[in-house]
Amino acid sequence: MKSRLRQEALTKLKALSPDEKVIKDQQLAKAFLASSVYQQSQNLALFLAMPFEIDTDKIIEQALKDGKQVLVPKTFGQGKMIFVVYNPNQLTLSSFGVREPLSETAFPKHAIDLILVPGLVWNEEGYRIGFGGGYYDRYLADFKGQTVSLCYAFQLQAFEAESHDLPVQEVIYELDIC
Repeated sequence: MKSRLRQEALTKLKALSPDEKVIKDQQLAKAFLASSVYQQSQNLALFLAMPFEIDTDKIIEQALKDGKQVLVPKTFGQGKMIFVVYNPNQLTLSSFGVREPLSETAFPKHAIDLILVPGLVWNEEGYRIGFGGGYYDRYLADFKGQTVSLCYAFQLQAFEAESHDLPVQEVIYELDIC
């Protein structure tokens, strides 16, 4: 079931027209930037989006303007992931085709206030289906800060979470802002 939902979401994401995507991304970014969890955070971990994902570049730009410490993920084999300080001049493409930092200096997990968690599908309880690598579930297992995800309306689906899945604390989705 997860693989079917994952594939359906990917198909719909890639089918969004560029104009529609820009409008939806702007609305979701605006809602996220206005949220109390964002406003109260200082050390903010964000993902560097692939072209079909919700664009995080504008959020990163605003977070830097707001004086926040921006962190981005660096992945390693066997599902290991760390967050490092964002430096736009020190990025490379990972084997997954995702922009990733060159640095391998981990920012302390306990000092991260908020993580914007990516995914493909979410349910009403905040459980998510990601790309299948388990990187975020492993990282979030002992994370004490806040977690938020952004999603388009079609990404909200009914499914049963598995025992190893971890929910995000808040999902800001398209219907919240229309």
